[in-house]
Amino acid sequence: MRERIAPAGDATSPANGAAVRVWDPVVRLFHWTVVAACILNLFILDDGDPPHRIVGYVVAGALAVRLVWGFIGTRYARFSDFVPTPSRLARYIAALAKGREPRVLGHNPAGAVMMLALMVLLAGVCLTGWMMGLDAFWGEDWLEKLHETLANAILVLALLHASAALFESWRHRENLVWSMVTGRKRA
Repeated sequence: MRERIAPAGDATSPANGAAVRVWDPVVRLFHWTVVAACILNLFILDDGDPPHRIVGYVVAGALAVRLVWGFIGTRYARFSDFVPTPSRLARYIAALAKGREPRVLGHNPAGAVMMLALMVLLAGVCLTGWMMGLDAFWGEDWLEKLHETLANAILVLALLHASAALFESWRHRENLVWSMVTGRKRA
């Protein structure tokens, strides 16, 4: 089944504010867990202290659940619904550059690539953080630098992701941040 899309500013979009459930509770809980964890571990908690490690393990667990949910979850949570082919991504980016990108109920192709990149980085941060606690890697500078680099990359991509969500909210006249709270988007 193809996703529902509507061109930006399409006059056929429902004006009555009808909404459909797009983001299920697992997707939203994963999203806000990662947001809170990144804020905590990047800006509040001290590196390597027990609370920092606990938050890291929470993220690892949330990521594992989200990966499974990507195969068995609801329609818009499934990887099969949103992972774009290279040609689909190229078409979307070309349309975006012209200001004619389609509105997508689930993840748009660029957002899907961003989500996958963030998930890979999260997995890398979790793995390197766990490795730093192993005797075999204790005190390894290269591992600490890799962990820090991955964490900083998450920060950069998260800021880009948030900016894109705000831009798309403005462009399509809908609050995407609020939809990640309620789970609903305009039909």
